[in-house]
Amino acid sequence: MTISQKTLETSHGKIAVRQTGGEGTAVMLIHGNSSSSAVFRNQLDSMLGERYHLIAPDLPGHGASADAIDPERSYRMEGYADAMTEVLGLLGIDKAIVFGWSLGGHIGLEMIDRFPGLLGLMITGTPPVSPEEVGNGFKPSPHMHLAGQETFTDADVQAYARSTCGEPFEPFLIDTVARTDGRARRLMFEKFAAGTGRNQREIVAGKTPPIAVLNGIDEPFVNTDFVSAVKFSNLWEGKAHLLDKSGHAPFWDSPDRFNPVFARFLASFDRA
Repeated sequence: MTISQKTLETSHGKIAVRQTGGEGTAVMLIHGNSSSSAVFRNQLDSMLGERYHLIAPDLPGHGASADAIDPERSYRMEGYADAMTEVLGLLGIDKAIVFGWSLGGHIGLEMIDRFPGLLGLMITGTPPVSPEEVGNGFKPSPHMHLAGQETFTDADVQAYARSTCGEPFEPFLIDTVARTDGRARRLMFEKFAAGTGRNQREIVAGKTPPIAVLNGIDEPFVNTDFVSAVKFSNLWEGKAHLLDKSGHAPFWDSPDRFNPVFARFLASFDRA
């Protein structure tokens, strides 16, 4: 499997993108807070990458992308959604499926109104909450406060890297967290808490493309019971899916079981 890498000049700054050579539908993979596209290795370097045109950008301030030109504009869910929509435009893609993990799922929800060619969306580790429901959508966690903390100690980097991806743990996960622009965490959390984006509970209840929901049953941050009770107007297969023996990142900790479900979701658009 050949995975190419390029850097795009965007209005948010330079954005690094990994792509596979599959000739099928374009599928954008959006990573979470203080992560990078490297976490999608088990999807990029798989049959999925051979069949579909997988596109995995690094968000502004993350991975190999540059820090945001205008942090106040970019480091928020709406700003990231604008950036990802711009990436698709620069790549000449007018139709795509999006997979969003954690923050990436919130970004995908914000893209529904921004990218007319959004065929479908799959979210993992992403509770679609209204501003007043944040406390219900997320679980109390000893590491949750780190999601919005600008400055990390070495211990914070270790704790965040290990709690978000779980096992198998690899050293590059530490480097990825350490590289992240701390302003991205602080500003994103502040804007989210202030309710600057759309009410995501209302988004999923409105007119949407098919939305697939898949979470690990051992999810440490997200209240999966809350997610299962959310009203989706167009929920794929009519239910929120749960993977046992899996945590916040099923695509990473259980790719052998995640990828077949993801493949089934993608194939549903081949038949459309």
